[in-house]
Amino acid sequence: MRLQKYLSQSGVCSRRRAEELILSGRVTVNGRPAMTGQNVEPGTDTVCVDGETVLPAREHTYIMLNKPRGCVTTLSDPQGRPTVAELIADAGVRLFPVGRLDYMSEGLLILTDDGDVANRLAHPSHAVKKTYRVWVRGEEPAERANRLTAPVRYRGVDYRGAEVEILGASDRRARLNITVTDGKNREIRNMCAAAGLTVERLMRVRQGELELGDLPAGRWRRLSSAEIRYIRSL
Repeated sequence: MRLQKYLSQSGVCSRRRAEELILSGRVTVNGRPAMTGQNVEPGTDTVCVDGETVLPAREHTYIMLNKPRGCVTTLSDPQGRPTVAELIADAGVRLFPVGRLDYMSEGLLILTDDGDVANRLAHPSHAVKKTYRVWVRGEEPAERANRLTAPVRYRGVDYRGAEVEILGASDRRARLNITVTDGKNREIRNMCAAAGLTVERLMRVRQGELELGDLPAGRWRRLSSAEIRYIRSL
């Protein structure tokens, strides 16, 4: 098995992050510095990260968290802010988030120790749709929101057109469902800004066939068998 895949399947990190760890010299195989693309034999070779042995994962865990606002999508934070790791501490295993929701965004976040599944869900090439419930303000918000169905450019970055559903609107505010596939950093906020809208609240409610439903903010649940079959089929 490729070393990057071994590290991701063992719940250490994503494959991309595994490459960074290897290149920085933090990974060894049988006591020797590892190389990217190196093959290892699970259960036979001894793989260590920062001197700690990495054991192969026996069973993978998949959970859905309703991430609240004011929480960072990382396992630790040097600024001391609340992290998603603290919210899932009682899951019993070390999990890492699939993709990100920024500090003030909320909603559906998948966490797992299955690096392959994480890559399938998060990588833009798989075009997994993500739907966000978005509260915006601005002049003629419904008309401006409809502009998001066409490609937009904001601060030098191009964004594809989105699927937009207007759930309710007044002269100055609107509530929308916006569906995208790219997953670029601050994509929804930047697209809205390009249309002259200010995002007041942003909640991810759907990712592919996974739905947030009525899961309370700050709480998590394990994915069902059907949901696990879906993400493994991507």
